[in-house]
Amino acid sequence: MPFTVDPYSGLRLYELSHVWNGEAPSYPGQADVSMRRGVKHSEHGVLAWRISTSLHTGTHMCAPLHMVQLTEDLASIPLERLFGNGVVLDIPKGNFETISAADLKAAQPIKEGDFVVINTGWHHKYSDGLEYFGEAPGLTEDAAQYLVEMKVKLVAIDTPFIDAPLATSMGPHRGGPKMKRLEKAYLDATGRDAKVDFPKWYIAHKNLAAAGIPVVQQVGGDVDELSGKRATFAATPWKFEHGEASQIRFVAMTDPEGKVRMDSGKEVK
Repeated sequence: MPFTVDPYSGLRLYELSHVWNGEAPSYPGQADVSMRRGVKHSEHGVLAWRISTSLHTGTHMCAPLHMVQLTEDLASIPLERLFGNGVVLDIPKGNFETISAADLKAAQPIKEGDFVVINTGWHHKYSDGLEYFGEAPGLTEDAAQYLVEMKVKLVAIDTPFIDAPLATSMGPHRGGPKMKRLEKAYLDATGRDAKVDFPKWYIAHKNLAAAGIPVVQQVGGDVDELSGKRATFAATPWKFEHGEASQIRFVAMTDPEGKVRMDSGKEVK
C-alpha cells in the first residue's frame, strides 16, 4: 500500500520525503554529503554517524531567512505553518517549463491559509543529473504572488528549486553559472534567450520568503497518491536558531471516515 493506516484512529499516513543518505544528490557547486561511522557496532555494539552536509540536500525546508535578511529563521517559524490542512496540486510539467498563476488557478482549488504542495512529476527524476537540476520546471513571479495573495501557510514542490533553474545560480545569475552548459541548452531546446526569459534572480522564492512563507523543496515519496486531493500535512524542521534550512520528514494524513478528532489536552485523572 502507498500509505500506512493508524490502527487506533484509522488515519492514512503518507510519506512525502525522499530517502536521505550519503548518496543524496547535492546542488551543483556544493560539496557532496559525507558520512562515516564515528562509533561502530563491531567495536562497541553501538552505531553513531558523523555527517558533513549542506542543509539543502534531499527533502528540505527553507526558512524565509534563506532568501530575505531579518526574516524568520527555522526556530522562529510559527507552529501553525508546520502542521495544517491543504491540497496537492496536480500540475504536470516538462523540461524548461514554468508554473504560472494561471496553472495554479486551473488546478485544484486553493483555500486561503492552505498548505500547497505542487506535484509536477519531477520527483521521478530525483538524481545527481544534468536534467534534474538544470531543466526542472519552476514557479513564475506571478505564481508566487498569487500564493502570497491567497495567504498560504507553506509551499512545497517536487523540484530542486521553487524557481526555474535559469532564475537561480544554476544559470547566469549571481554566483553562476553553476551549470555552464545550461544557458546554451535552453537556447537549443527553446530558441529563446534565458537572460530575457529569466531576468530576475530567485524571484519566486524571494517573494514567498518576504511574505513569511516557508518552502519545502524536493518533495518525493508517495506524493502521486495524493495528487489532486486535500490532506493534512506535517513538516518537521529542526528548531534551529539562525538556521536557514534543514532536512525534514514531510508527511500527509487523510481521514477516509471523517471521524477523527484531536484529544482535548485535559488532564487524565
